[in-house]
This record gives sequence, C-alpha cells and structure tokens, in this order.
Amino acid sequence: MTLLSIHPPSAHDQRTIVERTRGVQGLHVVLLKPSKYDDDGYVLRHWRGVLPSNTLACLYGLTEDVKRRRALREDLDMTVELLDEAVHKIDVPKIIRHSRRPHWKTVVCLVGVQTNQYPRAIDLSREFRAAGVDVIIGGFHVSGTIALFHNPTPDIQEILDLGVTVVTGEVEAEWEHLLRDVLLDELKPLYNFLEPTPDLTTPPIPMTHKKYLRRFVYQRFGTIDCGRGCPFSCSFCSIINVQGRKMRMRDPEAIAQAIKENHRQAGIIFYFFTDDNFARNKKWREIFEAIIQLQKTDGIEIEFIMQVDVLSYKITDFISLARKAGCTQVFIGMESINDENLQAADKKQNEAGDYGNLIDAWHAADIATHVGFIIGFPFDTFESIARDIERLKNDIKVDQASFFMLTPIPGSMDHLHAVQNGVPIDMDLNRYDSFHPTIDHPNMSREQWSQAYEQAWQTFYNFENMRNILQRATPRMYWNVFKNLVWYKSAAILEGNHPMMTGFFRLKGRTARRPGYPIEPPLAYLRWRVPEVLRYLKAGVHFMLELEELWLQTRKRSEREQRLLEALASIRGEMLHNAGIEELQLAYARAKLEVPSRIRLALSQCNICSIGRITSRAELRQFWHHTTEQFRTGNLLKIQVHKMVRSVWQEVKLHTGFAVSFAFNLLPGRAEKRMMVE
Repeated sequence: MTLLSIHPPSAHDQRTIVERTRGVQGLHVVLLKPSKYDDDGYVLRHWRGVLPSNTLACLYGLTEDVKRRRALREDLDMTVELLDEAVHKIDVPKIIRHSRRPHWKTVVCLVGVQTNQYPRAIDLSREFRAAGVDVIIGGFHVSGTIALFHNPTPDIQEILDLGVTVVTGEVEAEWEHLLRDVLLDELKPLYNFLEPTPDLTTPPIPMTHKKYLRRFVYQRFGTIDCGRGCPFSCSFCSIINVQGRKMRMRDPEAIAQAIKENHRQAGIIFYFFTDDNFARNKKWREIFEAIIQLQKTDGIEIEFIMQVDVLSYKITDFISLARKAGCTQVFIGMESINDENLQAADKKQNEAGDYGNLIDAWHAADIATHVGFIIGFPFDTFESIARDIERLKNDIKVDQASFFMLTPIPGSMDHLHAVQNGVPIDMDLNRYDSFHPTIDHPNMSREQWSQAYEQAWQTFYNFENMRNILQRATPRMYWNVFKNLVWYKSAAILEGNHPMMTGFFRLKGRTARRPGYPIEPPLAYLRWRVPEVLRYLKAGVHFMLELEELWLQTRKRSEREQRLLEALASIRGEMLHNAGIEELQLAYARAKLEVPSRIRLALSQCNICSIGRITSRAELRQFWHHTTEQFRTGNLLKIQVHKMVRSVWQEVKLHTGFAVSFAFNLLPGRAEKRMMVE
C-alpha cells in the first residue's frame, strides 16, 4: 500500500533534490528503541525478550515503503537497521564508523521513547551528536510533554541544545518528508505533528522483521495497532493527549493481508493487537470477520491478545467473535476495585461491583483475563491494598494481574496538575517506570508504598494462587495462562523488574553504565557479577522445580490418563495393602482391562506418559532430603541405593515430561490441537 506524504515534491522540487544530493549515494536509517537504567546505573537488557516493539514495526514498515517506492530519489540506495536496546547491545562506535562511509548519510532515530527511557536516550544522543551524526527523537515523552505544555520543557530543551531533532505526534503522513529533510541536511529542531492526527486507512501496516524477532523467546510473534485513540479520559493516561480521544482505524482488509503476508514470510501465528482499547475500534467486527475468513480460505489460524475496557463484555457478539477469530487473552484496564479511587482518576466507566460479571463473561468463552491494577490511588492505604489483592484473587478470580505504581507520567493530566499546583515530584525521569514512587502519597510513606507494591506481586503470584488459577482454567486456556505465569513470576520475583520491561536472563554490560556511576575494572566487575549470575541460576533451578510441581498438581489429563489413574488408585488403595496375592492379582487384572492397550504399551516401554500417576514431587523431595542427611552425617550404609536409582530415573522422566510438554505448548496454535500432547 502506498504512503502519501502531506508534502510530496513537485517535479521542480524533485530536480532540485537530485541536484543538491548528487554526491549522496545512500541513506542508512537506524531505528533504535532505547532501554532504561536500573537502580545501579546499568542498562536494562536481556538475553531474550518477550514483547517486541510495535513502534519499531510501524517505522520499519514506513521506511521500507519509502525505500520500495524510491520516493526520495530514484537512484538512492537505502538501508534500514532495527535495534531494540532491551535485547541488543548498542555498538555506538560501530554506528559512528558506519556513518562516515563516503557518499552515505546516516540518521539515528530514537523511537517510541517513554519517560523512563528518556535519560538513556539523552546519553545516546550525546554520543552520536558528538560525532556529527543526525539524531531524531520521538515517542510518548516528548509528544505528551509538548501536547500539554505546548513549549519545550527543560528536559526537552536539553536535547534540543545537543542538536537533536524532536518529533512529536504520529509520523505516518510525514515520514517521507522527514527523511527527505535528512537527505537535504534541512532537519528542523522541532516538528509538531500532534494535529491533525493521521488517517490510518492508507499507511502501511506494521511490518515484521525476522532478524529482530530472533532476539525473542517466541519468534513467531507479531504486533499490529489496528486502531489508535481512546474515548475515555483517565487522568493518569498520556495516550489520549497524544493520539487523541477520537478513534481512528486501519482498514480490516489491509490487516488481514498483513497477517497473510507475515504468515507467508515469517510464519507469524501469534499477535498482540496493541490498540489501547480494541473494543472501541468501530471496525472490530470487520477485523474479526476478516481473520475468520482467513481461516476458511487460506487455512491461517492465528491467536491474539488484545486490550479492552471493562464494558467490552456488554457489546453484542464482541466476545463470541473474538473467540472465533482466535483471541486467547484480554488485557483489561481494571485499575482499582475501590469506586472512590476510580472516580478520583476520572475512570467513571469502571464499576467495581460489576467486575465479577466481566471476568465470568470472558471465562465463559475460554478466554483468559489479564488485568492492569494501579497501586497508590488517593484512597489507598497499606491495609486496603492487601485486602484488594485478596479480593482480586479470591472473589473476582482474574487469571493474571499487572501491578503498577500510580505515576504522574508527563503527558497525563496527573502530571500537568502536579506541576501547575506546585506538588513536589521526582526530577529523575529514569524512575518514571511504574515501579518506583515518584510523588508522595497522602496515606503511606514511600517505603510503605513500595512494600505494598512488592507484596502485591508476591501475594498474587504465590504457589497457592497460581495453582488455584490453573485448576480453574479450562483445557483451552491452561497453557496460555501457564506460560504467562512463568513469564510474570520470573520477571517480578526472579528478575526483580516489571514483566513488561523484562525478558529472560539479565545481561549487564560493564561499560554501559549511566554517567555519574563508576566504570569498574574487569576484575572488580567479575567479583560481584559472577556470584550474582550463580545466585540467579540457583534461583532459576528452584523456580523450575516449583513450576514442575505446579504442572503436576494442575495439568489437564486426558480421559485415558484419568481412567489409568483411577485404575491404579484402586490397586494402591488402603484396603489392598493387606490383601493376599490372589486378591492383588485379581485387582491388577481388573485394572489392566480398564487401561487402554496403547497406554499399557507406553507404560511397558517406560514412556513419559507413565508420569500420569504422579501428582506431586513431595515423595521425591522427602527422599532426597533424607538421602542428603545421610551423606552429611556420614551414614552411608543407610543409603538405599536401589531407591536412589529409581528416584533418579523418576526425576529424569519428570523433567523430560515437563520440558517436552512445556516446549510443545510454548508454540501458539489452536488449543484443541495442543491438548493432544497431554
């Protein structure tokens, strides 16, 4: 599809461009999404990520469209590089060397920069600008700030003083124009594209980049914003002040075509529809129907997650069509279960008393529920937060929760009012990540607030609640919920960061540290980093054993497995412990008849399916504890070698069975098909 610039060059202008850029052979566009610094000043980066950036996908699609159409100059070479600092090590010297190639121009575009990423973006900009590289910055921080304050604030002026170009708003209608200004050396200090917001029916759909996706746990993951904007007026939200309260939609047929093309080129079968509120997309029905049609005509079956509001379940056919199209999970902005808090946040559309009906409606369609929950509203107290989490677990019974600290993000009305009223707020933008307090609370100290936040994660994602969630889950929902629980508990408890900013296995570059923090010598760095990694790996082993126990206690067994369990239970029943040999033989023969021949064959071959009779690791834990004690006290003669061999074999089967089942179900696909492995 063709992207039309608001400022297409005339024939005369095109000749001028050719004349003025005659010595330029090519343009190299670096699309770079910065990360943030952790509390020790190290860049937050992981070996493998979880959530690809939709902003990168949008701008990659726009840049490739300009390149394909040769819109800047017919004979101009263009190359595009995607870098996401959450999963990539940014080699600044390499980019600078690349920028110095004869007859080539390079522009570094810092994209989708949020407030907590802004300090890192400034530091990267400083390095690039010192080498004379053109830098453009955009994203919600600069856009939201300019939208409400209209003029550059000191933090934005700092980056303007470095010679960085600031771009606010959405660039679908202006990207070609911006790149032309780069080519002509005519970049302006500030571009304001906040109004009018662009029409989304003609620009290219966000484009998947296979090489980029290799950095993520699941490499068949795509993102699409099917629409932008939100009609509500929540005071803590910056989206409505950047993308507007009027909903704008992409063309449903274009979305279907993009899904088809992504499937053909990269095998993408799982999507996150990143709309802030998909339920208010006026073309939701056409989008679902287009996806359903793909299933029929092309055999392309996808699964997806979408964000919706609490009233979405009342929309006729919305849930049923979502399920039919492949929706497996919804993210719901619940925010609080205290009506006073909801009124204070101007979230009047939410009614806490109706949350149970909301969750039940989605569960009835076998769609898992994931809620956003904000801690630190004006009417919260340390005690009330603990009570609210218990209600969330036991009464409302959501499957997953993302907890956030109430943060006056620049671009939100909360931030504007705080500044206008002279309320003290933190000046360090790196802390505006939703898991650091940045403002004082009327009912809690900052320490209490942080403790309440941490306890929310620990309480919701403790073993008992995760077991309850999985036991409630239907077979269709089970593995989707299980995988998300793995991700969230690993991030919040093991990694110590918010899951939406976390991947798997934290990487800490020794020299990638915030200015003001010392760069340690290699040996000093290794003296603490190696033990830290070893502690992480040890905690990871314990975590995997906990997950295995969770799986054993909750996994959905097939009818055959259930019949096998019942038959074996009759043999192991208390009354049979004292039975004679003839009675045991009769009981075994009866059980044998009840067990299908295929399962008997698997059991006889020590097949992994034989773990069907094990529902807990408790006996194994007890045996290994006892054996370890014998080793420790030197009572080697009391060690039962034959039981040790049997236990080792049992461990092998358990670990293999769990690993195979988890790995198989890690692949998105219709749940009905995945259940066959169980």
